[in-house]
Amino acid sequence: MTGIDYKAEIQRLKKKLKVTVAAHYYQRDEVFEAADITGDSLELARKCKADSNPWVVFCGVGFMGQSVKIIAPQKRVLMPKIACCAMARMIDISYFDDSVKYMTDRGVAKEDILPITYINSDASVKAKVGEMGGMVCTSSNAFKIIEKGLASGKKILFVPDRCLGQNFAIQMGLKSCVIGEGECDPKEADIICFNGFCSVHQLFTVEDVEFYRKRYPGIKIAVHPECDPKVVLAADFSGSTSQLIRYVDSLAPEQKVAVGTEYNLVNRMRKKNTYVLSSTKPECPTMNETTLEDLYKTLKSIEDDAPINEVTVDPHIAKYANLALERMLAVE
Repeated sequence: MTGIDYKAEIQRLKKKLKVTVAAHYYQRDEVFEAADITGDSLELARKCKADSNPWVVFCGVGFMGQSVKIIAPQKRVLMPKIACCAMARMIDISYFDDSVKYMTDRGVAKEDILPITYINSDASVKAKVGEMGGMVCTSSNAFKIIEKGLASGKKILFVPDRCLGQNFAIQMGLKSCVIGEGECDPKEADIICFNGFCSVHQLFTVEDVEFYRKRYPGIKIAVHPECDPKVVLAADFSGSTSQLIRYVDSLAPEQKVAVGTEYNLVNRMRKKNTYVLSSTKPECPTMNETTLEDLYKTLKSIEDDAPINEVTVDPHIAKYANLALERMLAVE
């Protein structure tokens, strides 16, 4: 495929076709810049649902494309690379069922469990959550979703990210525990967390925070709530990708800030006085799988009437996963 000006061809195809290109903040720069709509998981789900074009080419990871297809089933959703989020792979329906059993075996009735799944999960897990009356959440709305869930008087089973569940429990003054990590009595905890995590956000440590504070007195530390709770507690601010962007933008230009989240996002923030909170490059490997060539090939497949990498979801799974997603959107 040499000799092709991918940027020019992508623009030509976007003008010709009734298609919207969506890209998550963690995508590599050249793909991000080619998108029509960008954002974090919640923003993209909303924008894609509201968009009028019948085709969506989604540059991200698999669960994101699934979510668009579930909440906007009339759309044709293609992905240049159906990359799988490592965290999403940590939980499937058997692990979910095991987690419910863990709680019931320890004296919590199934009807007294309200599951909440982070959007970083497969549609089949979202469907299980939907069937039990639960909801999906993102890092930007987790506080509201957990607050809504607690109003039911039930125990929260939070999957798959233990850090997100723990961090919001701390923020809300609640007790949490992690299944498989030390003593976890679901009768004593408000939020019972599955033992999953984001490998990228686990790279950030308290030692990193201490290093930057010592090197740059007065520096601000901003991190994603997928980071370890000790890191979040040591930071000045914790928030979703969109919230991190707004926080950094709100700082005075001379204010130094170190940010603990995915490299591509941090690299696109203001160029002066902004640092990556890590001695290594915190780059998500699956988010970086998509290239301009992949995006071009996917758009070209629509022009050639031979679409590739189309996202499909089993109707039964889509029905209940949509319930969990719509409950989330209703809280917003």
